[in-house]
Formats: sequence, structure tokens, C-alpha cells
Amino acid sequence: MGESYKMMKILVVFYSRSGRTKKVAEAISKILKCDKEEIFDIKSREGIAGFLSAGTDANLRRLTAIKEIKNNPSLYDLVIIGTPIWSSNISTPIRTYLTLHKEGFKNVAFFCTRLGSDYKKIFDSMKNLSQKTPLALLQLTSREVARDQYMQKVKEFIKNLKEEIVK
Repeated sequence: MGESYKMMKILVVFYSRSGRTKKVAEAISKILKCDKEEIFDIKSREGIAGFLSAGTDANLRRLTAIKEIKNNPSLYDLVIIGTPIWSSNISTPIRTYLTLHKEGFKNVAFFCTRLGSDYKKIFDSMKNLSQKTPLALLQLTSREVARDQYMQKVKEFIKNLKEEIVK
């Protein structure tokens, strides 16, 4: 592992409705000993109504109002962005974050939690919105996260990231 990785300023940014994406984000930031920022949607996503509006908003590729962020992504060498998959799309709060802050990204990596198999489409959308090619990708099923069977994949993701940074 090169020193370049240790010198990097890294931020993990995520949105989590159910807590699964948050669990993964916390594991990544703990291993990397870096800052993390949870994105908060001003629109309520609680319960069945929140779940349904989340799917509709994601399908229509809408943006939402998010609470003001604490960490400016342009001050970081790498921003790792995590989203749950909503109705085969990026979650609306992360779509909003990417849209608002894409000019500030130096390097990005992406992760998602999912029920379906549409993560390649999600990562392509995130790449297009951020206008950056991700250094590494991580996709986890909701079941893997719920059963705490995700740490091996998280460690591989971080190893892949470090290898890309050292290049």
C-alpha cells in the first residue's frame, strides 16, 4: 500500500432509508478512518407512503430537497458515494447530491445496496451524473447486509480502491 493512499482525504457520502446503506457506509469509513456524511431528504420517506413516493420519484428521475451538507466534496481527494436502489434507479437524495456537487469531485467510488440485479445500470447512471469514472464499485444485496455477510466484499472494495489510488 502506497503512502499516497494514506495522504488522501476521503469522504463517504450516503443516503439510507432503511439503515442498510448506512451500515455499509459506516463499515467503509471505519476501515478507512475517514469522514462520512449522511444525506437527509427533506421529504418524508417513512412507512408505505414514503416507500411508494421513493419509487415514483426515482422512476421519474426527480430531484428532491436535501438538508445542507456539512462536508464540501471539493475538499476531498476521493468521495465514496452510496445509495440504495429504488425502483431500478439511484435514490432521489443521491441523484440530487450528484447533480448539485458533481463539479467538486476529484475522484469517486460507488456502492449500492439492492434487492434486484440492476446495479450495473445504477453505476452507469452515477458515472454519468458525476461525470467521473469510479475507481471502484461495490454492490451488496439487502440480504447480505441484513445478515451481516458484507464485510468480505467491503474489504475487497477497499483493496481495489487502494490499488487504483497507488497506480
